[in-house]
Amino acid sequence: MKLTYSDAGVDIDKKADAIDALVKSLGYDREGMGKKIKLPGGYAGLVEFGPYALALSTDTVGTKLLVANEVHKWDTLGIDNIAMSANDMICLGAEPLSFVDFISIDVPDEEITGQLGVGLEAGAKMANITIIGGEIAVVPELVNTFDFGGTCLGWIKREEIITGQDIREGDVIIGLESTGIHCNGLTLARKIVEVNQIPYDEKFEKLGRTIGLELLEPTKIYVREIMRIIKDFKVHGMANITGGGLRNYIRLKKGVRFNIDEPIKPQPIFDILAQLGEVSDEEMYQTFNMGMGYTIVAPEDQAEGIIQGLKPDVEARIVGTVEKGSGVTCPPLSLEYLKY
Repeated sequence: MKLTYSDAGVDIDKKADAIDALVKSLGYDREGMGKKIKLPGGYAGLVEFGPYALALSTDTVGTKLLVANEVHKWDTLGIDNIAMSANDMICLGAEPLSFVDFISIDVPDEEITGQLGVGLEAGAKMANITIIGGEIAVVPELVNTFDFGGTCLGWIKREEIITGQDIREGDVIIGLESTGIHCNGLTLARKIVEVNQIPYDEKFEKLGRTIGLELLEPTKIYVREIMRIIKDFKVHGMANITGGGLRNYIRLKKGVRFNIDEPIKPQPIFDILAQLGEVSDEEMYQTFNMGMGYTIVAPEDQAEGIIQGLKPDVEARIVGTVEKGSGVTCPPLSLEYLKY
């Protein structure tokens, strides 16, 4: 059975249409302090705050929590929760400062919430942020398990905002390795596991552990490394490679082509999912991060310094270049995306 993300229940094109419909209904903008700073394709929202801008980003861990429920292990989901918002925020060069979490649950469970707290504490240290509060809503008529999300607040000097509009032909694309599947595409991954009737506690030799634990591997938080890099090197744009895979590049700038000619080798989990689900390369690379969780676009003369500056915390290398054209291409895989 050749599976797609849409087969599993997530149609990314329909999602984009739904977002457009929502955004078209939003028009009000306050004046003065708190006025929205408009950004094309931004990964976080920015508002004016004197000479600074405040950044806001929100997300959830998605259906990764359903894997956690199967494995009865929730102590890393807090890392994922913070990563999803913080990694988006730093794409603008904004530094995350604080975080509030939100849990909606059918029946309060001390074991679950205690483990979620363990992950939030670990994620806060990784992102160098303060958790200043949160909310637990008990809503048995809305959910039959729980949902877990949060919102991150950050700041940046207005003249230092990285919008991606400085990206130009000749820039290089630097890929940063992921820690695995992160938090995106879990609906398809779960579908593949379930269709093949694979228990989450089944151990795979290629993984060296069970597939359940592999899917729960926490999302890499890139905050400290990126904050260090943007202080020392010129960066034209950054992208968090999440849902939509390589399509995320198109959010950075229109009118140029992002040519990924040397993609990072995916971790074994991606090969396993592709084989079990008979998933095409195109579907894999527009659903999962495929081994590259974050990317930096910079002038060629900055690349080596950036790569060395990221070590030893994260492996990185040049994966492509910015060229004349539009969209995203990945020639080794015969992939071409012309729209987001």
